[in-house]
Amino acid sequence: MARVTVEDCLRQVENRFALVHLAVRRVLQLRKGAAPLIDAPKNKEVVIALREIAAGKVTPQNILELEAQEDQTGELARRRRIASSSEEIQEVLEESAQSGSLEENMEEAVAEERRKKDEEID
Repeated sequence: MARVTVEDCLRQVENRFALVHLAVRRVLQLRKGAAPLIDAPKNKEVVIALREIAAGKVTPQNILELEAQEDQTGELARRRRIASSSEEIQEVLEESAQSGSLEENMEEAVAEERRKKDEEID
């Protein structure tokens, strides 16, 4: 499909009002990180959403299902990010416990930054 037109989309959706609402909802999903249902790597989210609607992959009947799927995968990804960041925090705490107190390490880092700034000024 070289160009997606409103007429292409209206074959799948009953009216322009419903088309706008469906497209907006899908664009928001795509902007939150939802995987596109069609192959259109260089298109913007709006065009991808309209292409998905014209292809019949996004419909008023399945938009809520797509949203629920994305919410579940988004929640899993968020939990993974939290887990990895808490692992990183734990590593920093362990390193500071091995090399001295966290306060001493922070004081050393601040002093080092001050020395660097003083050298840049001179």
